[in-house]
Amino acid sequence: MKRELLFGLSIMAAVVVAALVLTPWSALQSGHLGLLMLALVVVAIMLGFPTAFTLMGMGMMFTFFAYRMSSPDSAVQQALDLMVQRAYSVMTNDVLISIPLFVFMGYLVERANLIEKLFRAMHLALARVPGSLAVATLITCAIFATATGIVGAVVTLMGLLAYPAMLKAGYSEKVGAGVITAGGCLGILIPPSVLLIVYGATAGVSVVQLYAGAFFPGLMLAGLYVVYVIILAKINPSLMPPLSAEARRPRLSESTAALSQRFGSHAVLGLLQGLFKPLPAGLRRGVVAGQALQALLPALLIGSFLVALVLARPDPSKAPDPSAGLVEMTGTAMESDAKEPSEPNSGLSALPEDDEKGGLQEPPGAEKDEGGVKEPPMSGLSEPPGAEPLAKRANDPAQSAAVAGAQSIGAVGEPAGAPEASEAASLPLWLSITIGVGVLILALTYTLLSWERFEVLKLLLSSFFPLAVLILSVLGSIVFGLATPTEAAAVGTLGGALLALAYGHLNLPVVRESVFLTGKTTAMVCWLFVGSSIFSAAFALLGGQALVEAWVLSLGLSKLEFLVLSQVIIFLLGWPLEWTEIIVIFMPIFIPLLDNFGVDPLFFGLLVALNLQTAFLSPPVAMSAFYLKGVAPPHVTLNQIFAGMIPFMGIQLLALVLLYLVPEIGMWLPTVLYRQ
Repeated sequence: MKRELLFGLSIMAAVVVAALVLTPWSALQSGHLGLLMLALVVVAIMLGFPTAFTLMGMGMMFTFFAYRMSSPDSAVQQALDLMVQRAYSVMTNDVLISIPLFVFMGYLVERANLIEKLFRAMHLALARVPGSLAVATLITCAIFATATGIVGAVVTLMGLLAYPAMLKAGYSEKVGAGVITAGGCLGILIPPSVLLIVYGATAGVSVVQLYAGAFFPGLMLAGLYVVYVIILAKINPSLMPPLSAEARRPRLSESTAALSQRFGSHAVLGLLQGLFKPLPAGLRRGVVAGQALQALLPALLIGSFLVALVLARPDPSKAPDPSAGLVEMTGTAMESDAKEPSEPNSGLSALPEDDEKGGLQEPPGAEKDEGGVKEPPMSGLSEPPGAEPLAKRANDPAQSAAVAGAQSIGAVGEPAGAPEASEAASLPLWLSITIGVGVLILALTYTLLSWERFEVLKLLLSSFFPLAVLILSVLGSIVFGLATPTEAAAVGTLGGALLALAYGHLNLPVVRESVFLTGKTTAMVCWLFVGSSIFSAAFALLGGQALVEAWVLSLGLSKLEFLVLSQVIIFLLGWPLEWTEIIVIFMPIFIPLLDNFGVDPLFFGLLVALNLQTAFLSPPVAMSAFYLKGVAPPHVTLNQIFAGMIPFMGIQLLALVLLYLVPEIGMWLPTVLYRQ
């Protein structure tokens, strides 16, 4: 028997034995049935049953049990009504529209065939860095994963492109496999990430704030990967031998070679002379002008970006709407403050009726049963108990007055009525630093721009810069409040189509395949939401959430201990389950507990998103390993791929600890933009 299969069977056996031993069969309450349902769902998913339909099936069956314990005659009708209402609540959730649009954008960008040019450009640009091929692979994966967000596509393409190149250069099979699988998974953390949309819809957290918060943790994780590879290459060069001098040097085009021979080694000075001085035979002035325009493009792009930042910076006299992009996942939340059972040992929590002014109304013709267990609330996924909704806080006169009295981001404590002219003239510290870094990058680029570096720059202009413009346009419009995630996803889809068209890969077969794959992925996600909604309703009806909350509170945990416990559980769940299953099944259990420990749901979401990187890197259900195995050379074994992923899992845990110790890594940008 294979070790992977034995490991999976051992986990399932442990879950079943623990459920049988810990269940108090002599004093069974409905809350215990909820926990038993949770255990059975995990085992069924590990056996290979479809996650969405397993959740729906288990939820309907245990919902019927819950209603039958109170009103046997109407149990079937109530269970069917619940299923209809929960499915309808998912269909009316506007935030889910962005999922097919972002996925479609990713498939179009993938088919624009930019990744080969991007990898070659990064490889040449980083040729002198230790472990240059691995570093170039990580950066390419990070950029392409950000543009597509499709882990399978990035791992597969880089497995076909970069893995053979690394093996040919003498790189270790384990190191190469770890680099590709870890880099490909960055797309589930760095915005625009489908994972963040799913978490935001499940937890009722603004997707806009999640995108802003996840940006720097994603860059931090990618940076830690790069630092690890460079240190490993310096310590043990046999794992990643340095490239030969020939492999490091880009080949000059005919026009570039002629200009370098005539006007010297500095590209900028040579191009300026080529615009006015006599040219070598056979070289036209228009070609030189085109080369000069290419050299000028980085300054134009970076300058336009910095100007856009200055113009779009938050107005300190106006409080931005922190709920922009917030659409709660109706019907997914479970009540954390469930009432005590109305009858001894019944364990059923009577849930409140629908709010007539908010949330989802019942379908026409649906009638509520006045007796027995009340139906779960349809007002959507709420904030943790005791916390005010974001939109309510934004509209609170006291909060608005406090924000309006803040004179600038860097001077919140100054008295009201300070002159506004000085505010407009001064720039926030972060913006000043960004402008300084941009100017420094341009100065170094043009000072050190030789003809060989100019060839690399042209490769970057044809691969990196189009993706950078697309990513910055989508994320910038979301973060600065110019568009909702759904609107930005539509713009990104148009940008992906234009990229594919510009590179000659937009045709009917490509569009047809992209639409088919998008529909397949979207159907999977939406059915997962339906199953999660039914499952969480059954769990709440049975009193499972109240039982879990009572148990956690009885432990007397501190905030740190609760966060450690929850992240350890999520880390362990990442071994047998995928991130979608962890989000839709277990997040509704954790979210209602956050307010008891004073944990911000946004910060918790960032920790979860960083932690869930392990779901793609932890065997036996490490999907990125199987993606790579499908395209790797035959002599590379699955165990070698798993061994290569282990160090990067350790780096993920280090990044998780750093994010907790320095929460400003994730919370600074949302605080500056939305929580002044």
